[in-house]
Amino acid sequence: MSDKPDTQRTWGGRFGTKPDELMTRINASIGFDKRLWREDIAASKAHAAMLRDQGVLSEADAAAILEGLDQVASEYERDGVPERVELEDIHMTVENRLGELIGPAAGRLHTARSRNDQVATDFRLWVRNACDEAVDAIRGLQRALVERAEEHAEAAMPGFTHLQVAQPVTLGHHLMAYFEMLRRDVSRLADARARMNESPLGAAALAGTGFPIDRHATADALGFERPTANSLDSVSDRDFALDYLSAAAQCSLHLSRLAEELIIWASAPFGFVKLSDQFSTGSSIMPQKRNPDAAELVRGHSGRIIGAFTSLMVTMKGLPLAYSKDMQDDKEPVFEACDLLMLSLQALAGMVETVEFVPERIRAAAAQGFSTATDLADWLVREADVPFREAHHITGSAVKSAEERGCDLADLSLDILQQIDGRIDQRVFDVLSVDASVRSRTSYGGTAPVRVREQIAAAKEELGL
Repeated sequence: MSDKPDTQRTWGGRFGTKPDELMTRINASIGFDKRLWREDIAASKAHAAMLRDQGVLSEADAAAILEGLDQVASEYERDGVPERVELEDIHMTVENRLGELIGPAAGRLHTARSRNDQVATDFRLWVRNACDEAVDAIRGLQRALVERAEEHAEAAMPGFTHLQVAQPVTLGHHLMAYFEMLRRDVSRLADARARMNESPLGAAALAGTGFPIDRHATADALGFERPTANSLDSVSDRDFALDYLSAAAQCSLHLSRLAEELIIWASAPFGFVKLSDQFSTGSSIMPQKRNPDAAELVRGHSGRIIGAFTSLMVTMKGLPLAYSKDMQDDKEPVFEACDLLMLSLQALAGMVETVEFVPERIRAAAAQGFSTATDLADWLVREADVPFREAHHITGSAVKSAEERGCDLADLSLDILQQIDGRIDQRVFDVLSVDASVRSRTSYGGTAPVRVREQIAAAKEELGL
């Protein structure tokens, strides 16, 4: 460790010797927060323009700073952001390069702000954009689901509970269930975006500033609804990141469930779908294999996204006000979760668009497992005025009889059904087929094709299709 004073760092005047090399390494965040360079330059330009308008910066200094920041942006866009650990982070990296370009005037940019409000602003801008990008990607998956649902609005398939055949539904209805899950994800991201749309810029280190700044002006310039109301909260809050991660985690659960179904449906015992070459892989030893690796990775990514949410919650749980260096670890979980969520959404949209459904296999499965048993019970209630609990018992006896004979309920003769209960008549066969069962579920949100097409029409209107 050097015993010479640290004259290169912005905070080095207080210290008599340079930090240990390990301190430099652990303190640096440029390796990951360089992703914030666009946000940092945008916020710096807004801050400089405000300082000029308030008379804190001269016109000449402001012009040099703004022109220099544009040049830094051009360099980073072309060549990427250099990583010098001694500069610690993206904020000092930008300021250092600005100083190289325009000289001492660059030092005036940091007037009336701190890295604390600077990073809080940059990070909010980045997460706000991540919310918008996630919504766009979710809409892409929703469009794919709606298009495939419309193709199969009347195709019967088994509906499951406990992964056991329960009642017939349509494939279109099943796919639209995921559309609804994703609608809630869009809603959560929109709510998160609205809450985070306040600007911390101008809160400075924690107490505000004595300079005559205009926080409303910088908030407007950066597209925020308003400035944050409390300077302590402004620099110590990471709720916006947690809100995003919470929404991302719940969305990833929905993606994982859809991925799991595609995996199951593609297996030989089910055979409901054939995966496209574009979103499958092969085996290194078994040439016949077509593996649903894209879906399996989406399923796996959900665990990492949930882990990112948990990680940041644990980081924040015991921090006193205001800023602590622990909060430097806020960005990597968010960056990782964002990358994984976007990749998962795009991959799953591709799988849904290209998967080939096997309607005949799906329909055959819909008739298995006595899937129209509930229709028999409902018929007894509706047509024979039998209390539902009694109808449930009668239907159970009919299922047992069909099971003993190795046939479906619809294949039982009227004589056999009447031996079970004399109130059953010929009309019962109108409800025991798969198609009749599906058509009968006409309640709002039900699986009857007429209702499914209503759901699809509403979804298409929402998506602008």
